[in-house]
Amino acid sequence: MKGAYPTFIKQVGKDFLVYVPDWDNCTSGESLEDAISMGRDMIGVLGITYEDEGKEFPKPSDYKMALEKAKKDKEVMDFSDGILTMIDVDFTEYRRQMDNRAVRKNCTVPYWMTVEADKVGLNYSKVLQDAIARLLNLNYNIGK
Repeated sequence: MKGAYPTFIKQVGKDFLVYVPDWDNCTSGESLEDAISMGRDMIGVLGITYEDEGKEFPKPSDYKMALEKAKKDKEVMDFSDGILTMIDVDFTEYRRQMDNRAVRKNCTVPYWMTVEADKVGLNYSKVLQDAIARLLNLNYNIGK
């Protein structure tokens, strides 16, 4: 599923603040390009969270509605004088990328075992992945 949401980006000092009224959320970036990327990432995370919780995604506002929301939320900051752009997100692709990202896990093994494993150039991450896949009977490309 894809979506495109109106987004306000406002430079404050060296930072670029990002506000997506339909998701009622903010983020920031170090440059305009970074701000757009951070906005897309924020929308993606919120989207898969909504999906997991069975919530309906907010409907994208038109320009006028987005501007009204930006002015209304002045308690935090008035974004209505910022750049208004659209940020698109492919939620299906975003979920796929998030599900397949590498996650660091620390584990402890006896020293003597690491000596022997290092001698043969063992890939610890691959061994752990293969072992978990076997233990959980996962359809995973073991050994590749």
